[in-house]
Amino acid sequence: MPSEIIHLEGHVIDSLTLSKVLDILSSYEGVRYEIRHAKIGHTREETSHFEILVQADTEERLEEVLAEVHQHGANFAHEDAHLEPAPKDGVFPEDFYSTTNLETFVRVHHRWIPVENIEMDCGIRVWQEGHHWRAATVPMARVKQGDLIVVGHEGIRVTPPERRDPTSVFAFMGSEVSSEKPKERAVRGVAEEVRKAKQRGEKVLFVGGPAIIHTGAGPYLEQLIRNGWIDVLFAGNALAAHDIEAALFGTSLGVALELGAPVRHGHQNHIRAINRIRMAGSIRAAVEQGILKRGVMYECIKHDVPFVLAGSIRDDGPLPEVITDVLEAQDAMRAHLPGVGVAIMVATTLHSVATGNLLPASVRVFCVDNDADTVIKLTDRGTHQTFPIVTDCHFFMKELALHLIEPCMSARI
Repeated sequence: MPSEIIHLEGHVIDSLTLSKVLDILSSYEGVRYEIRHAKIGHTREETSHFEILVQADTEERLEEVLAEVHQHGANFAHEDAHLEPAPKDGVFPEDFYSTTNLETFVRVHHRWIPVENIEMDCGIRVWQEGHHWRAATVPMARVKQGDLIVVGHEGIRVTPPERRDPTSVFAFMGSEVSSEKPKERAVRGVAEEVRKAKQRGEKVLFVGGPAIIHTGAGPYLEQLIRNGWIDVLFAGNALAAHDIEAALFGTSLGVALELGAPVRHGHQNHIRAINRIRMAGSIRAAVEQGILKRGVMYECIKHDVPFVLAGSIRDDGPLPEVITDVLEAQDAMRAHLPGVGVAIMVATTLHSVATGNLLPASVRVFCVDNDADTVIKLTDRGTHQTFPIVTDCHFFMKELALHLIEPCMSARI
């Protein structure tokens, strides 16, 4: 029978990686396995190592099961990676290796080299720079004819996920998606992770949807930006448009935020707000000209917080800064990801999933939505490091601001 020795090394018991791999092996007909060697770590710092013989009735079945367990950190024999040139622009070779968001290495000329800019659902491009070889992920749309691309699964090493501290609130949060978990404790944990990230010199990324403005939570996000807790903002046309509508007209979707009631002809306010910004030339120009005097986008401009507004087919206007080409929007988002240690995603399914697809597993991700389906979609797409918080975005933003901003500052909100 065709066979292969696979290796699992790391905190594979605590992270449930071992059980996931064995479940996969057991689920295939015509596949059998035998644990040949097991070394179990006896302290929190000590790692475990397992050597497993996998046999299958056909080569095709073996390749299929190896490809699946490899996504969970299973590594194979130490052979060099196979490289093939891309046949044309925007096309990978057949059998190209499709990346995960886990830390990855490739073996080239008998040396392991790290894969840079790790991102899921990409290929791995390898090139020589001077006397050294380098490797990096490359999206399908950006590959060029002749680029050397890794194919197959030999010569690739993936680091399994880190163990989760069982005493942490996030171990409980990450167990399953549920609305019946302690919200205040969870938000305190998010605030603490933000503090730790800033102390390490890492950036905090905020991904937001328009419900933040509709629910009246915009001032809390403004305070977080003003006090230096947010380093990058990802959103769509809607959050920016309704934030500017609120700043200019006091409404969001035509509803007066102070009264919670619709105003006459208020449904026109968002498009009038967009038109006013387009007349000024840009959001930044509107701030500089004194047209825009408050709001989330105002705080981003005043405090030099970069933002990426990625457009969609349903956008009104859109605002001048909105990137309507999806590939350009992805590249703009990628440019701001180096150095990000924490990502907070609030009330936006599409932008949360899009950002999650770009993030390496080393980034701690918090996804907040009142609909559990948003978090489920994010984890199903492969962003397994996501910690879900199923709650109203106004409650989350208010609590996060209270835990991060000094009492004297939060009292002004």
